[in-house]
Amino acid sequence: MLPRCAFSVCHVFMLVLCLSADEDFDWTKNEHSSFYYGTFPTGFSWGAGSSAYQTEGAWDKDGKGLSIWDVFSHKNGKIQQNETGDSSCEGYYKVKDDISLMKELKLNHYRFSISWPRLIPTGIKSEHINEKGIQYYDQLIDHLLENKITPIVTLYHWDLPQVLQEKYGGWQNISMVNYFNEFANLCFEKFGNRIKYWITFNNPWSVAVEGYETGDHAPGLKLKGTGAYRAAHHIIKAHAKVWHTYDTQWRGKQKGLVGISLLGDWGEPVDINNQKDIEAAERYVQFYLGWFATPIFHGDYPQVMKDFIGRKSVQQGLGTSRLPTFSSQEKSYIKGTCDFLGIGHFTTRYITQKNNPSGRSSNSYFIDRDLAELVDPRWPDPGSEWLYSVPWGFRRLLNFVKTQYGNPMIYVTENGVSEKMLCTELCDDWRIQYYKDYINEMLKAIKDGVNVKGYTAWSLLDKFEWDEGYSERFGLYYVDFRNKNKPRYPKASVQFYKRIISSNGFPNQREVENWRRKAVETCSSSNQLLAADPLTSHMEMVTEIVVPTVCTLSILLSAIFLMFLLRRRN
Repeated sequence: MLPRCAFSVCHVFMLVLCLSADEDFDWTKNEHSSFYYGTFPTGFSWGAGSSAYQTEGAWDKDGKGLSIWDVFSHKNGKIQQNETGDSSCEGYYKVKDDISLMKELKLNHYRFSISWPRLIPTGIKSEHINEKGIQYYDQLIDHLLENKITPIVTLYHWDLPQVLQEKYGGWQNISMVNYFNEFANLCFEKFGNRIKYWITFNNPWSVAVEGYETGDHAPGLKLKGTGAYRAAHHIIKAHAKVWHTYDTQWRGKQKGLVGISLLGDWGEPVDINNQKDIEAAERYVQFYLGWFATPIFHGDYPQVMKDFIGRKSVQQGLGTSRLPTFSSQEKSYIKGTCDFLGIGHFTTRYITQKNNPSGRSSNSYFIDRDLAELVDPRWPDPGSEWLYSVPWGFRRLLNFVKTQYGNPMIYVTENGVSEKMLCTELCDDWRIQYYKDYINEMLKAIKDGVNVKGYTAWSLLDKFEWDEGYSERFGLYYVDFRNKNKPRYPKASVQFYKRIISSNGFPNQREVENWRRKAVETCSSSNQLLAADPLTSHMEMVTEIVVPTVCTLSILLSAIFLMFLLRRRN
């Protein structure tokens, strides 16, 4: 996770980017607190998302091979509470059940990922193809289509086959480009007649930085200053190759689209009158989103990345930049390989200039940026330590994409908020507020002229949250992980999101407030109905209760009082 700081804001901050301002969006205008009532364009697609390792379970069943996350999560101390995704939500066995939840929500699309090692256990197509894996995804896709839900398929959501990591070093090795292309080609062959939206990679920033720089994610390598850049370089090449494979071999027959999903936090300058802070804020976004988007749309890395990493490499006595380079042929090959851009967005940071050291011991992606990240302590932060609710940053990020990359077709592929509580509430009022505010900022961006075509709530279910295990919950539906059947329960946000979908936006203030009230009333009843059984069945572990019930102090006080009375009788 990124280092997080606090910053007390004493006046209104506004963004002034050092790029050509788009006439449709006034970067200096303060509309942080205004709410816009209106509806989305006809045909706007509403969905929810998941990923294979986080939800499927069945980690070693029906011929599936090991992924780097299977191995990483089994290493002691890598995941909170040493938890794993071995069973997670048992989604592998609950296809029909979960699709019934999607129908209840009235989703237009469902985003999921295909597990590479479930289809090709070693990652090498010529060695073995697992037919049972193909059958599983056939079943999932067919059931979605039968229920009029459009599948949006991610090819790589972090679960690289372990054999490829051990044998070649994973994304540090250029050979991954061809192996990934073979896997993608197999998916196009087997599923492409029914899939119209393909995403090559989900959030490659995390794959590169957290997998090969900080080591917080699988495969857990700490190749500081070089590992992330090398992994990203190969991922960008792999994305381009898969796009060209689809374009030349499959597009004519299947008529689908191929894009990529990039995560982007927004960066706002701390001091709008300080040119260095303004430049640092743009640098933050370029080192994050632009690292991958700029080569894909313009053919090469952002100039600011080349300048900063190149200069620091020279200062460290290196003969060449730690940032790899593309040849002129590669630039042409990569440029334009995006039919739509997936945007994942969760939060915002205030950014200020910071001059970092440049010695040989200071090799690091984070040091290369010469900036510091700050947060306003008044921003709500209900769950993940990095996730603050800052809705206005979403509109700014979407307008940035419009301005920088020629207003591409955008699908929001991840947006949501977690909770981190021992006793989880079904009445997730903070999540209702988050979705309401962020979706409204997206509506404003569309009003600005940004070409957003769809929105994916993250996520459909509570699930395995990588290095955080099951300690954080992003789901619209609560999953009881203590129960071997992994039952799902709707949170209040289900009813609220369902109303947004049915109305295709926010009709008027009175109606939207009524949605919220009814959602909370419904979940209050559900909490009471679900409270009794989980509490009685886990009384022997009172201190570890994790159940879908109202987290009231009275439960604990009653238990303590009862123990006190029993002791007095004895």
